[in-house]
Amino acid sequence: MEHGGAHNYVAEYAPLLGFALVFVLIFRRLGLGATLGYLVAGALVGPQLLDLVGDAESKMVIAEFGIALLLFLVGLELSPSRLWRMKQDIFGFGLLQVVLCGIAISAVIAFGAGFSPAAALALGLPLALSSTAQVLPMLQSAGRLRTPFGERAFSILLFQDLSIVPLITIIAVMSRNPADAGGPPGWLLGLYTVLAITGLVLAGRYVLRPLFRLIGNWGERELFVFAGLFTVVASAALMQALGLSPALGAFVAGVMLADSPYRHELEADIEPFRSILLGLFFLSVGMLLDLTAIAERPLFVVAMALALIATKAVVIFGLGLAFRMGWRQALGLGLLLSQGGEFAFVLFAQAQEALLIAPEGVSVFSAVVTLSMATTPFLMMLTRRFRSEEEGPQGEREGPVSDGSNALIIGYGRFGQTVGQMLNAQGIAVTLIDTDIEMIDVAGQFGAKVYYGDGTRLDLLRQAGAAEAELILFCLDQDQVSPDLVEAVHDAFPKASIFVRAYDRRALLKLKDSSATAVVREVLESAVKMARLAMEAVGVDSGEIDKSEDFYRKRDRERLRLQLEAGSMLAAREAITQRPELRFSARREQPEPLPSEEVTDDDRP
Repeated sequence: MEHGGAHNYVAEYAPLLGFALVFVLIFRRLGLGATLGYLVAGALVGPQLLDLVGDAESKMVIAEFGIALLLFLVGLELSPSRLWRMKQDIFGFGLLQVVLCGIAISAVIAFGAGFSPAAALALGLPLALSSTAQVLPMLQSAGRLRTPFGERAFSILLFQDLSIVPLITIIAVMSRNPADAGGPPGWLLGLYTVLAITGLVLAGRYVLRPLFRLIGNWGERELFVFAGLFTVVASAALMQALGLSPALGAFVAGVMLADSPYRHELEADIEPFRSILLGLFFLSVGMLLDLTAIAERPLFVVAMALALIATKAVVIFGLGLAFRMGWRQALGLGLLLSQGGEFAFVLFAQAQEALLIAPEGVSVFSAVVTLSMATTPFLMMLTRRFRSEEEGPQGEREGPVSDGSNALIIGYGRFGQTVGQMLNAQGIAVTLIDTDIEMIDVAGQFGAKVYYGDGTRLDLLRQAGAAEAELILFCLDQDQVSPDLVEAVHDAFPKASIFVRAYDRRALLKLKDSSATAVVREVLESAVKMARLAMEAVGVDSGEIDKSEDFYRKRDRERLRLQLEAGSMLAAREAITQRPELRFSARREQPEPLPSEEVTDDDRP
């Protein structure tokens, strides 16, 4: 019996994955994105057409884990301080979007389709939510997730996930099912949410971080995979047990580990699982598509899908303008979030159990959601030129691709430009990556191809060809490169030599034990050059200038050695205030001061 069950399991997934592979390749080739390919493949192999696989609901349960993984990875990108910075978009823009879109769509359903007010609200509020599983991968693949546009879209999606609890509460309050009378009140669900998030925060600080530190000390890579998956499963299970959104629990767990030194390792280990399970999710959505309901009422399904898209696009466009977005950006945001979302299926089922919607209505509006999701890639492709014409700095830019370059330069400002131009002069092929869109546009005017993207992300480096590169050079300003990032890059791409631009001595001290091939202080050489020119201007002999530079470099190297050994900036501080007459005593039989310098106690390193 067990062997037969395993055989059926394999026999179901073989055609499912085979069709997915073919259609995703086709739709990507056509520029329509992977999501539509998964939906079409799922519809073909599902019970409505070829009927090659079994129960779609069982696969949906597994596939929803992919959404939790997606939110966990997004949480890893968002430290609590960054979330606080986005609070206005989350609780301002996000709140208004859900409320206004929910009311507008409910009104369209009530007046356009003749549903009762309770049924229209039970359908309209879920349709106000967009597809996190579709939108976030689209933003990531376009390299826009960390742009102001991407952060605003993510803020709205995050509030939509948070709003699931109050939406469930609203449906429970309207319920006509006597069995729901004994359910938990809305205030109790809200309390559960606060307690669960607090518990996850404490667990992240006092359980997860020590656990990952222990695994890191052991150096067992596969344990990172297990620990990462356990973190997602446990946090999602806690939320689900309380009747809340599992994806929200996974997101909170990710945020709690965003500042940890293991963030990059977790991203690299969990990303493949996320991609596979998200694909399975969209396959399940395609399988669940009720083609019979569409065939019976095709005009109604198409009309409601168009009404849904138009209503959400108009409302979000208006909100975008109210929040001081450019009209092209506001339009792009409205179209990007115009589809129905995966959580609509969950809320529709809740409304059906509450006897607010008939099963036939659930089938029809599930088809509306799926059809709206299928239109998003077409809408974004058809309006790309219209939306991007004369766009400002937040416009869409091409993400990096692997082109066989020997070197990757991350950060193409004044520092990275010099490095890149010297490497090019030697015939070394270079791939350039930066997030400053204004600089990318200016560099393009001078013939330099700079790709848009966050070069501190392992998945983006891999996409840019880091696995084949011999050099990875971080030329970022400020203190953006941590030792953990260097170690993660070194482990992921051991073939490449890693070079880092250090902002100051403190940054250099932080990287002292890293796997970087070399760390270069950004202003050392230019400061030495200015000092030489200044001494020349006051008539100092060139030989004495050379001696002064030689002395400074030797003293600086010695100070740096002592600081590295001590791990403190305060080490060897007395060397800064040495009197001039002692400076060359190690090299001259009769020390004599340098006429061009006077060192006082006020001098700084």
